[in-house]
Amino acid sequence: MKKRAATLGFEDSKAVFGLLRAEQRPLEEIVSDFASIFSHGRQFIPSFSLSVLLQDKKMLSSTQRLIAFAILHQAYASQKPSTNPFINLIISAACDVEAEKCERAFVLQLLQLFGSDGSNNGKELLKQSAADYIKNFDPSVHVFPQQEQLQQEYADKDHPEPYSSPFKDGSIKNVVADPDVPRGCDANSSEFDLQPGTKSKVGSGDKDETMLGLLSNIALEGLGPHWSRPIPPRLPVQDDELVWLNPVDNHELLWDDGMCVDTSRGAAVRDLIAKALKGPLVPAQQEQVLLELANDLKLVYHCGLTPRKLPELVENNPLIAVEVLTKLINSPEIAEYFTVLVNMDMSLHSMEVVNRLTTAVELPSEFIHMYITNCISSCENIKDKYMQNRLVRLVCVFLQSLIRNNIINVKDLFIEVQAFCIEFSRIREAAALFRLLKSLE
Repeated sequence: MKKRAATLGFEDSKAVFGLLRAEQRPLEEIVSDFASIFSHGRQFIPSFSLSVLLQDKKMLSSTQRLIAFAILHQAYASQKPSTNPFINLIISAACDVEAEKCERAFVLQLLQLFGSDGSNNGKELLKQSAADYIKNFDPSVHVFPQQEQLQQEYADKDHPEPYSSPFKDGSIKNVVADPDVPRGCDANSSEFDLQPGTKSKVGSGDKDETMLGLLSNIALEGLGPHWSRPIPPRLPVQDDELVWLNPVDNHELLWDDGMCVDTSRGAAVRDLIAKALKGPLVPAQQEQVLLELANDLKLVYHCGLTPRKLPELVENNPLIAVEVLTKLINSPEIAEYFTVLVNMDMSLHSMEVVNRLTTAVELPSEFIHMYITNCISSCENIKDKYMQNRLVRLVCVFLQSLIRNNIINVKDLFIEVQAFCIEFSRIREAAALFRLLKSLE
């Protein structure tokens, strides 16, 4: 979208031109009215318009030029001289040998006000009107310094020159010469004044009306050349190059329901799981863990239990171990938990966990077969007869439960289980298991 050029409105232009025509009013009153009409943040545009008019000596009369310079100076008098955006124009006017001496002297006195501490000379300058200053001007009392001296004293030597674009240099100025005024003639000369009953020698328009229209139509950038930038043509895509893709950014927002939720509940479960690894929990604590795991299905992934810690949980709190493994049945890591459970030392709690798992979820058959093989091997390798008899009874009861609940297919393990029963036939539970096998043949 093309940026609109900053210009003065008609009412603001009328106010500025009214101040320029007040040649009999004290300069300090004119400057005060300018500050009241335009706040500090709005003073640059009218000040720039005045600077454009000052660049052409034929645009304004002598009194109007003094008023314009006073406004440009006083609008930024509270700041350092080098920060005044029109300081170079003011210095150039003070050193312009082609300008009127009264104007050069006036501008030079304005510059000296930057270093004034409120002396009478500084106050008296602005208390005069532009007409009185020109009327009482004495050229013999003024000495004009060199431009380099003024530049060094009031301008910022370290401030870099602004970048000048070649397109900006090619712009047409906002102000052009009046074609009705011959080159070298002064349009303000008395010979061009309109006499009663005669025709104007220079056009027939109203100069004040022209000035007012010019103020309201001066743009900051001038009338620059149009820079034509056509879109370059697209080259054909070759067979050996990648095709540029323009994906459509039509993404849907996904709301995170877990954002900013209370995480204290998960912290409590983690603390209880850590205690459950070290010893049995009291019934109230067990109920709390089971309830929290049932209410939040994702909490089991953040409770702090890893496959390496599973044997400790099985031995100390088998009911919690069953609940955790049931929630993790669809986890990619469930195979690691099963591997640890198969290879841990056989005990009443481990068999209780496996037995409860077989009735709660569908376990892989290879896992059950591997666990049964491990149990039989443990019974055969134990040396303590008392512990051996105890474990054999547990294994036989466990196997009978699996067979009666149709958890395992007896044919897959018939020979191995039959040999186990014959080896420990002296034990009543082993004999009962053997009879169960025979009844299924």
